[in-house]
Amino acid sequence: MTEAVSYLRVSSVGAVDGDGFPRQRLAVEKYATANGIVIVEEFRDEGVPGTTEMQNRKGLAACMARVESNGVRLVLVEGADRLARDSMVSELIVREFQKAGVRVVTASGGVDLTEGDNTNPTAKLVRQILAAVAEFDRCVIELKLRAARERKRAQGVKCEGRKAYGEKPGEEAVLQLIRQRSAQGWSPDFIAMRLNEDKVPTRLERHWHGATISKILARKETLCSVGE
Repeated sequence: MTEAVSYLRVSSVGAVDGDGFPRQRLAVEKYATANGIVIVEEFRDEGVPGTTEMQNRKGLAACMARVESNGVRLVLVEGADRLARDSMVSELIVREFQKAGVRVVTASGGVDLTEGDNTNPTAKLVRQILAAVAEFDRCVIELKLRAARERKRAQGVKCEGRKAYGEKPGEEAVLQLIRQRSAQGWSPDFIAMRLNEDKVPTRLERHWHGATISKILARKETLCSVGE
């Protein structure tokens, strides 16, 4: 059987506990089973937008290091948009995998994103179109959300953004604890682990993640929401 690794990504911290990762994992596993592929390791990026370059993605960087070092030459992703939503970023990432002799294939359609190069312009065009469509879809969603907010404002409905963590009842004490532990040198992952061990719930009664803690600590005014 062919060995492969998988790469999963969700764009926001709020989606970490949603159905994004399970959905992607299921799609990849179904494709692998149907094509005689065994997945030996999974890599993922939590709360990383699709326009983020490779050097700023810990999960994707680890995935690249893994395939470069152990002979695995296949990476499975749910779709082209999980690799990137920006055509330029997508091309740069694909080029790195091409240099390593690694194929990146979508589980949603079996498209080899690394197939096209200057000697295969048709395949390269397909890859670029997929990335462009992903970017277009993202822009359409943003426009729809903006239009909905504007309609509500026109009707006199007050549209507020999500309250930052610490602004709702019962959250201030946890926020201060997070800051205190960070000041003591605790890493975001360790803070999240201890909060989970102590059964301290997030805003939506879910698990804490290091990425969530990092978002909170990154902004002094605590503008980031938690547990969404």
